[in-house]
Amino acid sequence: MKKNIFLILAIIGFIAPYYFISAFLIDNSFDSVLLFQQMFLNEGTTAFAADLLVSVIAFWVFLFIEANRLKMKNAWLYVLATMLVGLSFALPLFLYFRERKLEEI
Repeated sequence: MKKNIFLILAIIGFIAPYYFISAFLIDNSFDSVLLFQQMFLNEGTTAFAADLLVSVIAFWVFLFIEANRLKMKNAWLYVLATMLVGLSFALPLFLYFRERKLEEI
């Protein structure tokens, strides 16, 4: 049950960021300078960006510790998922596969 919730969250975490980034790309093509300007537009958006950055680093530390402990292979794929989609996809995806691994033990 818990495993399925993580899978559903991973799917939502994949779709939601791409919905918004697609809207940005349609309006602005791939203007990475504008994207970063908007991400750090004011103290509010900067706070969200800083919060996300710290959360990503915490996830990566947890990821490698837990993947080593459980002998999960290809932990780097979750780092790649974070970079290509975001934490909203990578974290529940990792938790889904972690639950699968725990069921094997």
